[in-house]
Amino acid sequence: MAEGMTGLKRTSLCAEIDQAAFGREMTLMGWCHKQRNLGGLIFITLRDRSGEIQLLIDENCSDDLRAKATEVRSEYVIAVRGILQKRSAPNPDMPTGNVELLVQELRILNEAKTPPFYIEEAVDANETLRLKYRYLDLRRSDMQRKMMLRHRVAKLTRDFFDQAGFLEIETPMLTRSTPEGARDYLVPSRVFPGQFFALPQSPQQFKQLLMLAGYDRYMQIVRCFRDEDLRADRQPEFTQIDIEMTFVDPDDVMAINEDFLDSLLTELTGQTIKRPFLRLTYAEAMRRFGSDRPDLRFGMELKDVSDLLAGSEFKVFSGAIESGGCVQMIAVPGGATLSRREIDDLATYIKTYRAKGLAWLALEEPLRGPVARFIDEQTAAALIERADAKTGDLLLFVADERSVVLEALGQLRCEVARRQGLIDPGVLSLLWVTEFPLLEYDEDDQRFYATHHPFTSPMDEDIELLDTKPEHVRAKAYDIVLNGTEIGGGSIRIHNPSLQQKIFSLLGMEQEEAWRRFGYLLEAFQYGAPPHGGIAYGLDRMVMILSGSSSIRDVIAFPKVQTSACLMTGAPNMIDEKQLDELNLSIRSEPSDKGCDEHAT
Repeated sequence: MAEGMTGLKRTSLCAEIDQAAFGREMTLMGWCHKQRNLGGLIFITLRDRSGEIQLLIDENCSDDLRAKATEVRSEYVIAVRGILQKRSAPNPDMPTGNVELLVQELRILNEAKTPPFYIEEAVDANETLRLKYRYLDLRRSDMQRKMMLRHRVAKLTRDFFDQAGFLEIETPMLTRSTPEGARDYLVPSRVFPGQFFALPQSPQQFKQLLMLAGYDRYMQIVRCFRDEDLRADRQPEFTQIDIEMTFVDPDDVMAINEDFLDSLLTELTGQTIKRPFLRLTYAEAMRRFGSDRPDLRFGMELKDVSDLLAGSEFKVFSGAIESGGCVQMIAVPGGATLSRREIDDLATYIKTYRAKGLAWLALEEPLRGPVARFIDEQTAAALIERADAKTGDLLLFVADERSVVLEALGQLRCEVARRQGLIDPGVLSLLWVTEFPLLEYDEDDQRFYATHHPFTSPMDEDIELLDTKPEHVRAKAYDIVLNGTEIGGGSIRIHNPSLQQKIFSLLGMEQEEAWRRFGYLLEAFQYGAPPHGGIAYGLDRMVMILSGSSSIRDVIAFPKVQTSACLMTGAPNMIDEKQLDELNLSIRSEPSDKGCDEHAT
């Protein structure tokens, strides 16, 4: 039966004990991690979020105390009072392994059912089960470390920007729907039947309005919502570190953010961060790495060898070049030891990225591989020189249209590095990618879309191209990349109303539609908008990388699964007719009777 806490007051967390305080009486509370009854001695490992400590009930304890201790099971909530003493057999694997509490009083505050999985680090449990019982999953020590790291990142962020003169200002969660990009989550209005609020995809327009309002330096750790298909680093609701500044150019924004990341990462990892961060233009990043978020912890840069293979008798090479495509390669250090099966597996891997095949050449004496007979001595020497390769390396080739080659080889480069152990997990590699295309043309829709968002400013020297070659216009945009993951992105915004309208027109929004969608912002710009710009970080992604996790679900307390469902609460769920009537809504078709807990993760 559960007992109360009356008369007991916790004096310390389990792992925050002054280990020199032997002989002191202490009161501890937490969960039983495990209990061992050795007859004369009963040991209980007590756990809270700080860690664990061993409790001892010995043969000198009262019969009532010993009887109660034998009742304690895994995950029972207990309170104990006792004397701190030195352990006779220290455990070097526990931070509190030199001490134990000799129990004088024990109360069972609550019993517990047997958990559906062990509450332990690196538990071997299905993720669906862990998410269904997320409150138990969050008890595990590795999950608690991730939640504490997340808290630490948020606190250090607020401290830094406070000291740098930024104000944290909240922006609305219920706002106007302005469809552009991802789908909005909509909230029906009871007061205005048939009308809807939208949950914000970002505070973009509000932070621009704050700059117009004269607040100069703004930041916010803010919740954002996007109704889009999910993957390992996406969630329907996520957290941004949002920043905006007035009277700045890209260098100003990047400088303050280098200070921020240097301060944050040095504090969290103890590493010295190399300054200034490397900068690559979008064009250079794509040319050298096949990605706009390259991982620079290893080499294997892409090399265009179309000029060396244009006359090749190997028709895959020459045919791709003749049709306007290209042939590019990467050199895998020591890759000549890869088996044919391993190389075939890589060929299968890149088909995911539309590549039709993978050619290879092992740099041995003689050359080995399917294309070796098509490579003469002079061409081989030229390929080796361009790749900066050596004997024992492996050259991997993809021939196709340029966009396919870049994506396939860019992905292959990272996959090979992972499989070959070429990535040092302890290294932090930071870089800026700049000068993104302002617009992207969609062949299916026959129209331009904003690469970032419609408020991004073009490079000054490219403005004249808006009328003639809009696809060549570069943006004053920049992404910050950490270990091959984009953790933040931003731009200088358009503050000139006529330039903003020109961009809207290129996006297929004439003046009437632009005012219908963004009228409040365009009207505000008529009252003196200063030049301004900023950046937003994905807090979840940042913590994911710093904690060594493979999914942002691991660093969010209560995440959704790939279908956007919550397995723990059963959301989304049907609401009753009364609620629908109050909102003037009706369901047009019969809903699925499949519960969200049946959805795959």
